[in-house]
Amino acid sequence: MIVKKITNLLLAAAVFTVGCTEKSAPPRTENSLYETIEFEMPVIQEPQIPDYSVSITDFNAISGGIEINTEAFAAAINAVTEKGGGKVIIPPGIWLTGPIELKSNLELYAEQGAVILFSTNKDLYPVIKTNFEGLDTYRCLSPIHGKNIENVAFTGKGVWDGNGDAWRAVKKSKLTESAWKNLVKSGGIVNAKGDIWYPSEQFKRGAEGSGDQNVRDDISTKEEFETIRDYLRPVFVSIQNSKRILFDGPVFQNSPAWNIHPLRVEHLTVKNLTVRNPWYSQNGDGIDIESCKNVLVQNCNFDVGDDAICIKSGKNEDGRRYGIPCENLIIKDNIVYHGHGGVTVGSEMSGGVRNMHVSNCTFMGTDVGLRFKSNRGRGGIVENIFISDVFMTNIPTNAISFNLYYGGQSISEMLAEGEMETSSELLPVTEETPQFKNIKISNVTVNGAKQAVFLQGLPEMPLENVEMNNLFLKAEDGFQIIDAKGVKISNIKLITDKDVAMQIFNSLDVDVNELDYDYNAADAIKINGSQSKNITLSNSHTKLETYTTIGPEVSKETVKF
Repeated sequence: MIVKKITNLLLAAAVFTVGCTEKSAPPRTENSLYETIEFEMPVIQEPQIPDYSVSITDFNAISGGIEINTEAFAAAINAVTEKGGGKVIIPPGIWLTGPIELKSNLELYAEQGAVILFSTNKDLYPVIKTNFEGLDTYRCLSPIHGKNIENVAFTGKGVWDGNGDAWRAVKKSKLTESAWKNLVKSGGIVNAKGDIWYPSEQFKRGAEGSGDQNVRDDISTKEEFETIRDYLRPVFVSIQNSKRILFDGPVFQNSPAWNIHPLRVEHLTVKNLTVRNPWYSQNGDGIDIESCKNVLVQNCNFDVGDDAICIKSGKNEDGRRYGIPCENLIIKDNIVYHGHGGVTVGSEMSGGVRNMHVSNCTFMGTDVGLRFKSNRGRGGIVENIFISDVFMTNIPTNAISFNLYYGGQSISEMLAEGEMETSSELLPVTEETPQFKNIKISNVTVNGAKQAVFLQGLPEMPLENVEMNNLFLKAEDGFQIIDAKGVKISNIKLITDKDVAMQIFNSLDVDVNELDYDYNAADAIKINGSQSKNITLSNSHTKLETYTTIGPEVSKETVKF
């Protein structure tokens, strides 16, 4: 009986989505990638690599995962660089290495069966000045790194493994009891509460200092940072200030912190990747695309410990000082399994994000599906976001979430600890005030979530011009709309476990049309907040005024049926 109900539900969602489609898909052509993009999108340039190749075995690389091959990788890269560029072939085998420095006009081709395993010897990764979580700071050298380079490609079907377990702290709550006991027995140190394991005393000392999330703000010199080196986990792949970068085919996994971090890259192509991290990995993001321009992420699979596909542009004063937005992005045909967010914007977005297309993505068991996050102090403008044809199942928290009170935790953790703020305190608008506007979301199917839609702006800077249409949503709770302006919601099929379909608080110019819902309670729609104004509720087959409760502070004239 249960299987039959689920089958009927999915069939209904499919019929609903097909029936609501505004136009059929265009015929496939070489330029079909760009034909349905809602903004002017430049053609993304891929790297052109000279036709010359060497193998790491030409330079005495030894497979087996015992011998270190750092010099062999460096020699192979230098050999093709001296010829003006080319391909470095990594054959099947287990190739242990230290850090790899990227150079221009380089293709790293990892053949099927190749595993590039990075050493856990932290002496190989010196403390350097870099950028992490949107801030200029010191971290350990990334296992794979390059600055000011052009025409670089990662290809093949091999595996790049960052050996991240040697770097990360682990929360007891994220492991089974037996796994926790085995971890503690392996070495390291546990905090006084007994709920966090650290790889070393040095890491513990670094974690216990003052900081902005994972960036220490109470020390400033390289010498001070070197005393907590173990704590300064690097991103796995760091590429900065570069052009024409391609990732096509390999697996990237087990990163010390974020997995892939392109920073200020122009013409970035990411396709056919598998990106993996243990689900317990702190800051184990999939890819963090920061202040990049002209980007494609397509046909990738993510199963990670934090946000999967992340769009960023610097944090607070550092981000505003650089002032480089993330812009012109196409994200389509991807699958996300575990992760804190499927596609995420923020919370580091102080340089702005604009012109982003997301389509035909599937999120299964992801903490949040579509996740937009920021807070006061960031500044920056997120605008011109177009999302369509997204399919989600078993979302533990919010299927669609805009949270401008983000505090650095996953939504699951914030809900568990009661830390979701809903403050309506009005503050002055300054350069530190984040703004989210001009967002369109259509043709979304959700089969299972705690909450279908959570829209929360700031009292001084509401979410603005958000359109949502053609949605099929099955969740415990329906809509929450807080501090928003210019919200249009139409053609929605909503199934919830509770009687409340929608709550509106301190929002204006809200138009809800054709919300199909099993109305059983007089307060299925709740409108509160003295700032709520100009709200229109209409439905062709239900008298919504019968099922709407309006708070005493809201003028009756402000709601129209």
